[in-house]
Amino acid sequence: MNPSTINDIDFQQLFQSIAPEFISDNVFTLAYSAITAGKQHHYNSMIGSGGGFGLFFKKPSTWSLLKSDRYTLELIQKEQSFTLSYFPRQYNQQALFLGSESGRNTAKMEEVELTSVQLPSGNISYAEARLILECNLTAITTPSPEDFYSPEALHYLAEAYKEPSDHRKIVFGEITHAWVKR
Repeated sequence: MNPSTINDIDFQQLFQSIAPEFISDNVFTLAYSAITAGKQHHYNSMIGSGGGFGLFFKKPSTWSLLKSDRYTLELIQKEQSFTLSYFPRQYNQQALFLGSESGRNTAKMEEVELTSVQLPSGNISYAEARLILECNLTAITTPSPEDFYSPEALHYLAEAYKEPSDHRKIVFGEITHAWVKR
């Protein structure tokens, strides 16, 4: 898809595997990530701005909030795996481009100024990332507006859930690999 792609051998030269429990980042600095699903022949990325980390079914896991109509969500459901890529600040503009429009009907993935890289599993991330989390899909759920209590959350939901396509899904993924830049 993206003409600038690095093969598996180069990936191993760029990144090293660490156990998820050795990720040293402050979780609040990991707020924005490129969420990518699909394989080299067809993939899509979006920018994620909400989520977290912890244990889910006793496994290191992530959770992210995605609008229910996102194309990347369709690919996550199809592939049942995805990556979260975190970039150094100098790549913020390129990463934010991933949220500028849908990849469903555009050539967004060919236009992005990031270099796609295939992980040993076949999942896709970016060579410019400093941290990559590879995840297997665990669960997707849609929270009901009746499940929220704080005034801030209720105000957010009133604004965010005006149309059915605006509803958020919570996507849970077991972290199967964590990769850091060498």
